[in-house]
Amino acid sequence: MTSRLIFCGFAFLIAIQRLIEVQVSRSHERQLRAAGGIEYGAGHYPVMVGLHATWLVSMVGEVILFDRPFIIGLFIPSAILFLVGQMLRYSAILTLGKRWTVRVLVLPGQPLVEKGVYRYFRHPNYLGVGLEILSAPLLHTAVITSFLFTVANWLFLRHRIQVEEAAILKNSLNAHSHIIKL
Repeated sequence: MTSRLIFCGFAFLIAIQRLIEVQVSRSHERQLRAAGGIEYGAGHYPVMVGLHATWLVSMVGEVILFDRPFIIGLFIPSAILFLVGQMLRYSAILTLGKRWTVRVLVLPGQPLVEKGVYRYFRHPNYLGVGLEILSAPLLHTAVITSFLFTVANWLFLRHRIQVEEAAILKNSLNAHSHIIKL
């Protein structure tokens, strides 16, 4: 019972972390929009919010309702994967600075960020989130949640990355068209 309470507290902390990140994102969004930032794929944002919220509820529900055991041999590699996911996400957030948002917002004419963790990964934030979605439920053997939401997240990110890549391409083409016109 104690491990389940700790796990519930852990899930609560993830929820608080995500809410704080949304507030930071909103601040960045306001600044980007004021500077002419353009949002792409706004329609999929509620899907992402729903995916993350139900992931949190599902992993807690699975641990409690199915009386999932705490298995140290699964906990340790899962904890390592979760920490790697956190490191990737926060590297991306820090590298992007005020350009980081939870929405796909592009500031016209600005070059693609290719420093920091972006030198090695095209979408480090999404890789980090994927590792978290996979590993956090496994900290307390919520294998169904881990599997289902990893697949759901992968399907969602396929679409999200296509939207983001199209936005980046459009911004790049627009930036080059201004250069050609000069």
